[in-house]
Amino acid sequence: MVVLSVPAEVTVILLDIEGTTTPIAFVKDILFPYIEKNVKEYLQTHWEEEECQQDVSLLRKQAEEDAHLDGAVPIPAASGSGVDDLQQMIQAVVDNVCWQMSLDRKTAALKQLQGHMWRAAFTAGLMKAEFFADVVPAVRKWREAGMKVYIYSSGSVEAQKLLFGHSTEGDILELVDGHFDTKIGRKVESESYRKIADSIGCSTNNILFLTDVTREASAAEEADVHVAVVVRPGNAGLTDDEKTYYSLITSFSELYLPSSA
Repeated sequence: MVVLSVPAEVTVILLDIEGTTTPIAFVKDILFPYIEKNVKEYLQTHWEEEECQQDVSLLRKQAEEDAHLDGAVPIPAASGSGVDDLQQMIQAVVDNVCWQMSLDRKTAALKQLQGHMWRAAFTAGLMKAEFFADVVPAVRKWREAGMKVYIYSSGSVEAQKLLFGHSTEGDILELVDGHFDTKIGRKVESESYRKIADSIGCSTNNILFLTDVTREASAAEEADVHVAVVVRPGNAGLTDDEKTYYSLITSFSELYLPSSA
């Protein structure tokens, strides 16, 4: 087994989610299809609720901004209160959501509705988040060794907490010291990692960042963060140059903490 020694100054481990702690297949084959299959029923059930109305008005605003895009799907404003009008409007929202998802868009409006739908599904026990088998034992070990563990993902903090709160391993939220999403900055910008260090109250070189995306790894390195690239089934392949340049691990168990020796 490959062993990667964690530098002695590291006190914080920062984790990406998709492709690092959680299989990409779970996100691609379970989380996203759930939205497409259930969005119509969800809207019909929750339509009168304030939260749902806020989601719809945010999507409508996004649709207005998207009007110039090829194939954009408009969402009409509420007109009459007839059943037909309502069904037409719900269908327009469904079509808009499916169109955005087909382009893999990450708009705030889409993310907000997805987050609320996943929350309903997780809390009803309809789905559980999957983690790679090595993740939870490793995180427990790091914490016992005095490390702090944070999450940095493009999924919202709310979505992150749902995953860790409703996993196949049970509720493992207590294993995480804090969460960051793209509100602190994009993952491919080095400034984001400086802000994270400031927010945690440590220096950037006290952090080891684990990700499967080399563009993120490179941005973190620019900020003087230690990096290891995680190679998992289903992740994008690496070039020969990337394989030589980055420290690679295929499991969290390959990280060796000098402090816990």
